[in-house]
Amino acid sequence: MCYVNAMNIGELLNTTDRFAANAGCRIVEVDAHHVVAEMKVTAEHLNGGHVCQGGALFTLADLAIAALMNCQGQLTLGLSNSIMFVSSAKEGDLLRAEAVIVADHHKIPTVEVRVTNQDAHLICHVTGIGYRKSIPLPTE
Repeated sequence: MCYVNAMNIGELLNTTDRFAANAGCRIVEVDAHHVVAEMKVTAEHLNGGHVCQGGALFTLADLAIAALMNCQGQLTLGLSNSIMFVSSAKEGDLLRAEAVIVADHHKIPTVEVRVTNQDAHLICHVTGIGYRKSIPLPTE
């Protein structure tokens, strides 16, 4: 489990990442090697093509990336991210973003995320590169 000042990183970000929370994203699993975040696609997530907007998919993946990169308690911010859309998510889908560490460099960590739907069908793939600062992660 990943703790920041005795608080689970998932609990912390579920509380403090208001943008992700307002988008319906929530961290549901955390350990030192992976994080899972989930989001149910609602009408508010749909774009003009009536499928889940890419920004909503990215927000879900970004929350998982943030939890995994900040797990050590040092403030780690996004440096570069890339997203590859594979298929569309639709209203009612339950999306699962599973993030895993690719390289846990002391300054430049790298994480990969697979976003799948309730049928384990791949929706998108995200790679995140962070910059780990020499200051603690805020806990409020």
